[in-house]
Amino acid sequence: MTRRSAGKERLARTFDRSAALYERGRPDYPASAIRFVAASFGLGRGSVVLDLAAGTGKLTRALRPTGATIVAVEPMPGMRRVFRRVVPDVPVLEGRAEEIPLPTACADAVFVGQAFHWFRGGAALREIARVLRPEGVLILLRNVRDDRVRWSRGLTEIVERAGGSSTPSRTADRGWRRPFRRGNSPFTGLRKRTFPHAQAATPVTMLARILSVSTVASQPAPVRRRVAREVRALLATDARTRGRRVVELPYRTEVFYCRKRPSRRTREG
Repeated sequence: MTRRSAGKERLARTFDRSAALYERGRPDYPASAIRFVAASFGLGRGSVVLDLAAGTGKLTRALRPTGATIVAVEPMPGMRRVFRRVVPDVPVLEGRAEEIPLPTACADAVFVGQAFHWFRGGAALREIARVLRPEGVLILLRNVRDDRVRWSRGLTEIVERAGGSSTPSRTADRGWRRPFRRGNSPFTGLRKRTFPHAQAATPVTMLARILSVSTVASQPAPVRRRVAREVRALLATDARTRGRRVVELPYRTEVFYCRKRPSRRTREG
């Protein structure tokens, strides 16, 4: 394992320890984005969809209104424990994107919420293509804070000071799409739609949101305590958050989607 991949693995494992914070603090996904995907690809009753790297089930719950049969896969036991508590009626299996514990050609769609940048891209795409039926779809969703708003930008600055660099999802922006561009990718080119979103939360929930960020959660306790103090101070002084019981953090939700390419045998036939 390279130093870079070992560091990435270390950061990913922080989600196992901070599953409760993740569940409390992370935003859900906008219904408009789910409706768009379901309508575009005919997902509904009779469809089988996989929520890959499902975490605590945030995206699984957003997918319920489609009526599709949902199966979840999540590598971290702490995340699975919370998932089973909050989404008891959906099966969640232990597994990774590069080794999905499902049979070949079993799903109409694979969804990945907030996680593709953690995968080994090429290996994950091959495995996702394996479990998808012909012309199945891959949908990636990402909630991104709108840092045009001053106090959101302040949260980003706090996170970056704690981790010494930007959060992984931001620094990975330049690299995670690379496997899709390769000539041997089993998927068509990525397309993108963006939807407005917002998270209404108490200051306590907002603090959980920041403490669940991997580059914060991986820091020693004194650093995490400093981050907590800085977040509380920001919320107590910014004009848009000061004295409010509920604050609204603006996001944009990016939806990337593509189809599984026909196999060579199918094309030649």
